Amino acid sequence: MQLSFLDTVEHRPHAENRVAELRILLEHHNRRFYQLDAPEIPDSEYDGLFRELTALEEQYPELITKDSPTQRVGGAPVARFRTVTHGVPMLSLENALNEEEIKAKLDARIKKELGLAENAVMSYMCEPKMDGLAVELVYEQGGLAVASTHGDVHAS
Repeated sequence: MQLSFLDTVEHRPHAENRVAELRILLEHHNRRFYQLDAPEIPDSEYDGLFRELTALEEQYPELITKDSPTQRVGGAPVARFRTVTHGVPMLSLENALNEEEIKAKLDARIKKELGLAENAVMSYMCEPKMDGLAVELVYEQGGLAVASTHGDVHAS
């Protein structure tokens, strides 16, 4: 259903309240997942909340803030681990839920990073990590030097 401008304006107060509620919920669940390693809800439920927030922010771009969960990847590093800076940020495919979304997001990201046109033809071979932990392992002189997760993208 397409909303008219009048419908959008009339629903904005509800959207503001729901955006605030979703941000609180997502921050709570981010903390439980990333810092306490004790999630309370399944990933699919979290993803539904995140998609709802994303949709509201797309409909009402003026509600987007820098601290919104939609504006960052991962969470703060767990205090007991040393912080490391990744040579190249570890990025995600933003909770792609099916093969078409994965292909589209991967293709768009690679073309953007390589500076290629959207219609450039690409071939890929990969083993996607559908859910779970992403890890970067750095070996130096034949031995493991650093093992890290994506954390807040820049450090973990």
